[in-house]
Amino acid sequence: MGDVLSQNEIDNLLAALSSGELDADEFKENGEKQVKVYDFTRPSKFSKEHLRTLEIIFEHYGRLLSTHLPAYLRKNVQVEVMNSEAVVYQEFTNALSNPVLLGIIDFAPLEGNIVIELADNLGYAIVDRMLGGSGAPLEKTREFSEIELVIIERIFTVITNLLSEPWSNVVNLEPRLVRIETNSQFAQIISPSDMASIITINIKIGNIEGMMNICLPYSCLEPVIDKLNTKYWYSTMQVNDDSNYQDIIEVAIAKARIPIRAVLGRSTISFNDLMNIQKGDIIKLDTKIDDELNVYVGNIKKFTALPGSSSDSYAVKISTVIREE
Repeated sequence: MGDVLSQNEIDNLLAALSSGELDADEFKENGEKQVKVYDFTRPSKFSKEHLRTLEIIFEHYGRLLSTHLPAYLRKNVQVEVMNSEAVVYQEFTNALSNPVLLGIIDFAPLEGNIVIELADNLGYAIVDRMLGGSGAPLEKTREFSEIELVIIERIFTVITNLLSEPWSNVVNLEPRLVRIETNSQFAQIISPSDMASIITINIKIGNIEGMMNICLPYSCLEPVIDKLNTKYWYSTMQVNDDSNYQDIIEVAIAKARIPIRAVLGRSTISFNDLMNIQKGDIIKLDTKIDDELNVYVGNIKKFTALPGSSSDSYAVKISTVIREE
């Protein structure tokens, strides 16, 4: 129920209307319902929930990029998801400039391809870093040479392979880099009027900053569009996190190779004696024949043992297990 006006408020309102301080037409306009224009020729197939879930997926992807790319570029890499939006594919291609770096990626097992656009200044910085430079972009843009494209293709392959893990809660992807295009006219992967979602990611390599746009056509994501909601995404993520990885960890540890060394004894000699040492010379150790040897696992003293042989090889027989840290 609305607020009830007092008599003084009614008198003041009537006085303001009669004096012209208030316009009655303004109240009529405020009472009208605002109608949102909907273009049926360009239906929005991506809901806010879909776009929000895509942002979450690519936030995970951004963390992977910031972890893996420094190993190749030897520079600190910062990645941040800026925004996501649904646009007609033609709008995306019209906004591209030449030259441009477009990675066409097969999004198997989903049908169709996606496009990753990398800013040209980031491309020049990557080439410079991979060739041992400081990572400075060119002052004046130009076409990428064949050698430069081969170098950039290596980085595109890395960022393509990293797509699998963030999408694992939705679909088990096997992405593959098909080719790199430098002309937007050769990147017509879908009809110009089809809808696509654009994820904009800001990448900073050292002091060089640029954008990476990821174009995901609706026709490619349509088989899994129902899974692109936060409720489903978090539920599958929780199930995966609750899985018991103890057996996997135990198998991995069991296969690990670690160095073991048995120390016969220690001695100290002068450098001059070491230089003049000859075959048959004797070095006196600080242990006796019947003393147990210390056996080290890595740098940790773990066992004591007695010296011996096995077949034609030297060996030790474990006599004590040291269980203290």
